[in-house]
Amino acid sequence: MQTKEQLLDDIEKLLNSYEDSSITTINPDILKFMDEESLKGIISSLLDQKEKTLETNAEWIEQFKSEK
Repeated sequence: MQTKEQLLDDIEKLLNSYEDSSITTINPDILKFMDEESLKGIISSLLDQKEKTLETNAEWIEQFKSEK
């Protein structure tokens, strides 16, 4: 089981994994207002968003391959 601090760290890492993005830090005081399920939901949402971005990028690249 992950602690809320670990989950917050995972969220920061996901946010900072995007190329050309500024460094994101999250105030740990937010943990007072969020439960584990909310934090896990944020992580799930970020992972879904990242997956969709990768799929879109792959489709875009394929478009150029088919033009040859």
